[in-house]
Amino acid sequence: MSFSECCLKGFAWSGTPTGKVSKLNDNDVYVTGDNPDAAVMIVHDALGWTFPNARLIADHFAREINATVYLPDFFGGEIVDPVPILAGDFSKFDFAGFSKRQAREVREPEIFAAAKTLKQKHKKVGAIGYCYGGWGVFRLGAKEHNPPLVDAISTGHPSMLTEKDIDEVAVPVQLLVPEHDPIYTPELKKFTFDALQKNGIEFDYRHFPGVEHGALVRGDENKPGERFAMVRAKNAAVNWFNQFLHEL
Repeated sequence: MSFSECCLKGFAWSGTPTGKVSKLNDNDVYVTGDNPDAAVMIVHDALGWTFPNARLIADHFAREINATVYLPDFFGGEIVDPVPILAGDFSKFDFAGFSKRQAREVREPEIFAAAKTLKQKHKKVGAIGYCYGGWGVFRLGAKEHNPPLVDAISTGHPSMLTEKDIDEVAVPVQLLVPEHDPIYTPELKKFTFDALQKNGIEFDYRHFPGVEHGALVRGDENKPGERFAMVRAKNAAVNWFNQFLHEL
């Protein structure tokens, strides 16, 4: 399954990230927050772990969830230059090659390993994935992991997600879904509803009308509809993880 232009469109938010760069296993990682009990791991989108938007949202999560937030590099050091992408120029981007280098089977082991390490350090761990990261968090929440690698997951406009991923998830799931999304199709949305209910999985589904794939983390904040959707999606994720990462 390959990437497309809608997975890469974006606008840089204002603000400066406040976290630090460290290591998580062998992966570089952006870390923000300092709660020893609760952690959130972000599985980034196609623009990677250095994209300012991803780091700014990590800072929001750290403050508002009261968690240590980890944004690891799951692209093996490969950095997508955001400048032409932000300008809408995809002419030099090698979609096919990038998809092969960052294929699920290539990156899944290190995503699992990162979550295992965090689970050893923190009492509660959540995971959220945007676009490319969507399949990753579903795999983290799969029933094959005993004990579970994460306590709850969230995803915004997931990509590369399969029916098998959805059918095998075993932890609470939140879905943040733009109205216009050619990747997370109406058929896959219906399968999600049916499978999660059939399997008795607690889930939260948020529909964001009028916005498109990518808007919830990379949308243009100068467009009122997209800014509102980004803020509401962030708030929804904060509320979701606050329910599962802290003792009631």
